[in-house]
Amino acid sequence: MKHLTLKELPVSERPYEKCEKYGVESLSDAELLAVIIRTGSKGERVNELANRILNYSERKSGLIGLNYLTLEDFRSIRGIGRVKAIQLVCVAELTKRMARAHLPESAVLNQPKEIAKYYMQELRHLDCEHVVLLLLDTKCHKIKDFVISKGTVNTAMAEPREIFLKAVRYGAVNIVLLHNHPSGDVTPSNADISITKRIFQAGELIGIQLVDHIIIGDNRFFSFREKGMISG
Repeated sequence: MKHLTLKELPVSERPYEKCEKYGVESLSDAELLAVIIRTGSKGERVNELANRILNYSERKSGLIGLNYLTLEDFRSIRGIGRVKAIQLVCVAELTKRMARAHLPESAVLNQPKEIAKYYMQELRHLDCEHVVLLLLDTKCHKIKDFVISKGTVNTAMAEPREIFLKAVRYGAVNIVLLHNHPSGDVTPSNADISITKRIFQAGELIGIQLVDHIIIGDNRFFSFREKGMISG
């Protein structure tokens, strides 16, 4: 049995023709995905394969689920080979970069909402905790950012020494810490509170301000500064 392509679908099911006639917004999630992967598997229409991909993730179904799948995950799906798997991880990465592209390079990053929005898509779908260090100049323009630590599902450690070595190296005057909670719950742990206090106090001693520590959850965030847990 052969692979069924988009051209072999009934006209009413062809996403290219539907897009041209009714607009791209008329396409379902599966149809949008079908345009990317183009062919189905043996004896399976491309739209059916697209639906199967959308329901493959054990964490989330639908488009959000694509963010939880790695290149190896995609390749393990029947009907998805090397090229299609690469296409799919590139689409997922593109959506993350588009979410960050709304802010120009000259944007001032000193408001918790804007900072959280900038990193939300990058951090909210990760399976373990990642700590991101954002380096800022005197006007809170971005200098550089780093993933400085990766932990288990429950915790990631960020060492003050490493943080301030990077800040000094790149001439940062202000810093922001961000990390994700894979559970989606943004409530800070005792360890989160303790390390934030240590880093804030160390920054005061050497003249580098911790502007905020932001915890990213499932489309929500917690700001230590907003809650009055750091100041200055």
